[in-house]
Amino acid sequence: MSNDPHATDRHCKAVFRDMIPLRVVGRMRSRHSRPQSATRYTVRLHRTQPACILKEMNTLRKVQVNWEEVGAESAGQRIDNFLAKILKGVPRSHIHRILRSGEVRVNSGRVDATYRIQSGDRVRIPPVRRSSAEIKPEGGASLSILLEPFIIYEDESFLALNKPSGWAVHGGSGVRRGVIEQLRAERPGARFLELVHRLDRDTSGILLVAKRRSILVALHELFRQHHLDKRYLAFVKGELAENRLVVSASLHKFHTAGGERRVMVSDAGKESSTVLVSKALLAGATLVEARLQTGRTHQIRVHLSHLGHPIAGDDKYGDFEWNRQNARRGLKRLFLHASLLRFTHPESGEKLVLKAELPPELASFLEKWSATGDDLLPETEKVQESP
Repeated sequence: MSNDPHATDRHCKAVFRDMIPLRVVGRMRSRHSRPQSATRYTVRLHRTQPACILKEMNTLRKVQVNWEEVGAESAGQRIDNFLAKILKGVPRSHIHRILRSGEVRVNSGRVDATYRIQSGDRVRIPPVRRSSAEIKPEGGASLSILLEPFIIYEDESFLALNKPSGWAVHGGSGVRRGVIEQLRAERPGARFLELVHRLDRDTSGILLVAKRRSILVALHELFRQHHLDKRYLAFVKGELAENRLVVSASLHKFHTAGGERRVMVSDAGKESSTVLVSKALLAGATLVEARLQTGRTHQIRVHLSHLGHPIAGDDKYGDFEWNRQNARRGLKRLFLHASLLRFTHPESGEKLVLKAELPPELASFLEKWSATGDDLLPETEKVQESP
């Protein structure tokens, strides 16, 4: 054998590769032979080179097991959520399985899925098989052009997207990848990216993503205390009874026989309140600004439908015949857009006003209607007026 260390290393890998068992899968059949069971063949080991084989096995073991040190930005997060960010493409059920089996260790000890990691924790992550399909964008498009053009604000604390309609904010329920998974795939070096709030899949507009855990907690507190001014634009059927209405109707969530989530007005539901302001009177319809005072599922859609003013394009709570008419005019989606978010920056104390322009498909649809009173689109001064 050569004294060249590189040649020795190549020979080591060749020997180790030849050791891998091969399996003939299935059964062999012919007209004149009986079925034979699957046969297993193993290449004979080279007894003269056990050190070579052990060296290669140890090398693989070191590569496959990963150790992660928890930074301050991840402190307080559940271990299963921490692993889900690192092990992209690995099902959540498998993450819980390796936690239960003890393959995941924190500071050399076992933990369960509810453990909250601390800054400085060392996490042992075992080798897992990942689905390569999960790290590729839909349709084979380049990652760099999918979400970056939709970012309307970004600093060291968080970023804001003008989310397009049709994009789920996160994967699940048949959705392989949502906005947050795609954003993490586009920014593999980001240590922390988490949704601050949610938007319905069919709703477009402003979506906040925190870049540090402390900012996530602070923004959650702003939402809980209703210290954010959050406004939507909706195109609804008919004319509101007054230019400004406050809708207070409790909402109850339920599931249909087919398992679909729905919401209805019910005294047994949770207290909900929406402020509606008429922004433009159009031919048989109104452009409405909705201001959330509570944040219930499908709140704006259900409240407007309850008043008899369903949103155009709403396939759950809308007027289906009116939807068909609007589809012929070019509206192929729900006309609900999160247009403005006003709040105090949790770190700098700066007063921020984030705005998301109407998507081209909604602006184009509005242009096909003839304005009969107010301006077709709300003026900047109107959008910024106090609640």
